[in-house]
Amino acid sequence: MLLKSKIIGKGPIPLIILHGFLGMSDNWKSYGKKMSSFGFQIHLLDQRNHGESFHSNDFNYTFLAQDLYNYIDHYKIYNFSIIGHSMGGKTAMMFSSLYPTAINKLIIVDVLPISYKSNFQNILDSLKSIDLNTIKSRKDANIILEKTITESSIRGFLLKNLYRNNKNKLAFKFNLNVLHSKFYEVEKAIDLLIPFNGKSLFVKGEKSNYILESEIEKTKMFFPNLKLITIPNSGHWVHYENPEIFFEETMNFLKS
Repeated sequence: MLLKSKIIGKGPIPLIILHGFLGMSDNWKSYGKKMSSFGFQIHLLDQRNHGESFHSNDFNYTFLAQDLYNYIDHYKIYNFSIIGHSMGGKTAMMFSSLYPTAINKLIIVDVLPISYKSNFQNILDSLKSIDLNTIKSRKDANIILEKTITESSIRGFLLKNLYRNNKNKLAFKFNLNVLHSKFYEVEKAIDLLIPFNGKSLFVKGEKSNYILESEIEKTKMFFPNLKLITIPNSGHWVHYENPEIFFEETMNFLKS
């Protein structure tokens, strides 16, 4: 099956953007619109079990990378660059190992190809505690999430996925049951086999601990042309927390 996407702009430079876990293409719409005015054709993808893309019981980085291949093959996209954030960054790294000659440049946002321990279990349990048959609005859902998720920005990010389906019932865009049972796949290290010898930019949020200096040298084994930058005044959601500097740095890299 083919991933859903939003295509912005008609420029000659294709750029594919992959969102993170529990996110969707809309998270990158503002960035995509801005980039499209500089000659890029932006492809904002919803990964499987997220956004408007198909739901499946199969969920790991091999499947996610194959989904991306099917997408670029369908649309006949060549010499493209990729931006991947968090889970999307791991998808992009897996893709670069499977199809290293397909990519022009690679931007990986605040993630490495290593194993992580996260608070996904708490977040997913909290989402599962919402009875969609009894709540009437996002406000009702927010009140429930407040009990276990204190950060209002994270609750807002999650509840963007709440919508009314064609039966006018509240539902989540993401496939909560599968993501809840297989979230460990997101945390796993990815098995990279072939190095990506193109230019790669790894972007670290200054306040984030996802990118460790001690792991960078190991990462360079598969990304020998790796450049690491740190975006100040930002955590894991770098592109949201410091959008101006993130835009400037990524634009300079892609245009160089």
